[in-house]
Amino acid sequence: MGKMNHIPLTGTEVGNLWMAYQDKTMLMRFLDHFLEHTEEDSIKQLLQYSKGQSVEAINTIKTIFEQEGAAIPVGFTEGDVMKGTPKLFDFLYEVMFLHMITKIETNLFALYSTMSYRQDIRAFFKQLTANAQDVFDRCVQLLLEKGVLSRPPYVSLPKEVSFVQKKDYLSGFKLLKEKRSLNTIELSLIHHAIETNLSGMQLMMGFAQVAQDKDVKKYFIKGMKLSKEIETTLGEYLRKDYIEPPATHAGKATNSTVAPFSDKIMIYVTSLLTTFGLGSNALGGAFSLRSDLPLTMATLTPKVYAFAKEGGELMIEKGWMEEPPQVEDREQLTK
Repeated sequence: MGKMNHIPLTGTEVGNLWMAYQDKTMLMRFLDHFLEHTEEDSIKQLLQYSKGQSVEAINTIKTIFEQEGAAIPVGFTEGDVMKGTPKLFDFLYEVMFLHMITKIETNLFALYSTMSYRQDIRAFFKQLTANAQDVFDRCVQLLLEKGVLSRPPYVSLPKEVSFVQKKDYLSGFKLLKEKRSLNTIELSLIHHAIETNLSGMQLMMGFAQVAQDKDVKKYFIKGMKLSKEIETTLGEYLRKDYIEPPATHAGKATNSTVAPFSDKIMIYVTSLLTTFGLGSNALGGAFSLRSDLPLTMATLTPKVYAFAKEGGELMIEKGWMEEPPQVEDREQLTK
């Protein structure tokens, strides 16, 4: 990536590069733990492939910051993962975790590319988006081949185009007659939310078992319960249409109580997933044409937001929150 001294980085580009550095250094530490315990060649190759991409991305961001005279973020280091510790999650969770993280990365990096103006930064985030999509595809294929990823339900394909005729199509509250069945857009958003929460719930279980700080442990227990509440609440929408919510027999937390990760990195991952969950809830509510589903999302969102806020407060209290680059404080500078 060439140096572009004549065009300085914008504040947005600095912030997005900083966020990408946090994400990639976090993923590196989890891949270190997973690779220590992975024996199956197909899984090991996938994890090593993802790790190679992460190393390349981290080095590129370092180079950009060095060229611009900016401080290199700390992110997450080898001190955030403990080697020689027991496996925290059982068979295939490493692929399920990577599937979940690359799903988030695909969305974030695509957004970052549209927020960038310098050509090299746009190209960098476009490449990161393509890389995340590539690893995501590989994860999906492997999980499908292993039979542990639940496909969304099949539906009868429409034979003709139709238009909504009655306003009560938008209503989810019908006291005297049955609610209409879910449309495929609503179905896809519910399935996505449940699938993500199932992986998140196992993550919270494992984290709660090994967290060293008692306040952090309580926080992860709250996360377990919140994930279960979201899965149960949204699952009812599927069950009412005689559709079983997604489930998997693999990727469970083991019975280990020895921490392979620092409390700091575990809270960061939880914060990342929670923030993504807030966005998913907003998306689900916005694209639903049944009034009861947005109301349910609106009920869950404050709980997810409160959980995210508590995590941020914990990180600050424990001195674990690295401060992003700041905009100049003009009031302070002019005193």
